[in-house]
Amino acid sequence: MRIALTVAIFALALPAYAAGHAVQIKGMKFNPAKLNVAAGDTITFTNGDSRRHTATALDGSFDTGRLASGKNATVRIVTAGRHDFKCVIHPSMKGTVTAK
Repeated sequence: MRIALTVAIFALALPAYAAGHAVQIKGMKFNPAKLNVAAGDTITFTNGDSRRHTATALDGSFDTGRLASGKNATVRIVTAGRHDFKCVIHPSMKGTVTAK
């Protein structure tokens, strides 16, 4: 009984794990272009195009840097709110992350 109680207390004390999300860059678009996440979640951007791209938040909250074809980068969404992003190389490529 004592062991079961200790295990139950330990399990309840563990922090919630952040979720991981994925965005593909293909055809000069982010897919998906709109994501809903929780603060603390991560997003992995993978470049499937032959050109270099970035995923850069307009508020400065994240930036993948320049991703060559086939490369990826993972960013953490730290704060709640709306985080619009774009490719700084191709500004017509846009997306939005909404974190709660």
